[in-house]
Amino acid sequence: MFRGLSAFLLTPTSEEGIDETAYAALVARLAAAGVDSIGALGSTGGYAYLTREQRASAAKIAVGAADGVPVIVGIGALRTAHVLELAEDAQKAGASGVLLAPMTYQLLTEDEVFGLYEDVTRELSVPLCVYDNPGTTHVHFTDELHGRIARLPNVGSIKIPGVPEDPREAELRVDALRALIPDTVTIGVSGDWTAARGLNSGCDAWYSVLGGTFPQTALALTRAAQAGHADQADQLSAGLEPLWALFRRHGSLRVMSAAASHLGLTGEPNLPRPLRGLDETARREVVAVLDALGLTT
Repeated sequence: MFRGLSAFLLTPTSEEGIDETAYAALVARLAAAGVDSIGALGSTGGYAYLTREQRASAAKIAVGAADGVPVIVGIGALRTAHVLELAEDAQKAGASGVLLAPMTYQLLTEDEVFGLYEDVTRELSVPLCVYDNPGTTHVHFTDELHGRIARLPNVGSIKIPGVPEDPREAELRVDALRALIPDTVTIGVSGDWTAARGLNSGCDAWYSVLGGTFPQTALALTRAAQAGHADQADQLSAGLEPLWALFRRHGSLRVMSAAASHLGLTGEPNLPRPLRGLDETARREVVAVLDALGLTT
């Protein structure tokens, strides 16, 4: 579950609620493609904008449509009590694992971040992935803090931000973290344009935005890296640079929102307010890049 390609998908949402039919179809599409796990209600899944009831429903739909593929459900919330409720809902839905980012309004101390994971892991019966996403949460994990959290019960993986651009520095980054965590805890890379470097530098998993909409493309890169074909993985990533450039410019969520709509996988709108899709100029950019890369299904 915490190795290979973990594909994080959109939760198509309007002000009327979640499009459950489209959502189930998106999940089934990933399962049919052969991804190693499915990430439901991650940042791409808009978890922070949904009610508890919507999140519980989405978790149940995802597990039901996944056809046995492990589903990792995001349980992040501002209050620990709410995280515990969401964890209970995810486990009742049949989630194979949970994903937890330390959401916050007030800046958290390291002891408060540790305390969050301590409180939550104590109550879990499934493995947890620590979600290190400073760009969104503004919580900055030190490797030492990761080491403390990784020794808690039920911690199975750490989802780290993108690794350094220089391959040697990327390898040192992964090695430094791995030296502080148990062998039972995997390391997964996010920041899709750094995924090849992360996998080639020793990361066990790619927690992928791309994979949630284009699983075959993401699988090809992942399998190349897993087979030790680092050059091939790098070449596949380099070929996707026009898409990575759009991710960096507009944010991966909005680009995948536009792509899913363009391909007819979701309706419009598919993001909850106040989030809005790309304007027409940016949408044309996305469609042009998808066409040029052959990402048409």
